[in-house]
Amino acid sequence: MTERTKALSISPEVKRRVYERDGGCCILCGRRGNPEAHYIPRSQGGLGIEENIVTLCRDCHHRLDATTERAELLGLVAEYLDEHYPNFTDDKRRYKHEL
Repeated sequence: MTERTKALSISPEVKRRVYERDGGCCILCGRRGNPEAHYIPRSQGGLGIEENIVTLCRDCHHRLDATTERAELLGLVAEYLDEHYPNFTDDKRRYKHEL
């Protein structure tokens, strides 16, 4: 596993903390969900840290990843994360390779 792959993966400990923070429910609709949705996607270097991960149900995760609602939903996710982690910037949510 490369350093980048490891940094973008969500550890069981992060999943546990996110699940507890979110009460095990989708932050968008309130149904039961899984703590595995990246706010900043892995494809854009989104880290697998609790400040970048939210709990979503399967339907809302699909809506976030693959529909025209993406921009609106990302705004809601950003607001939610900002409430929990004030002053935590998107830049801190992205992988940066140190040379």
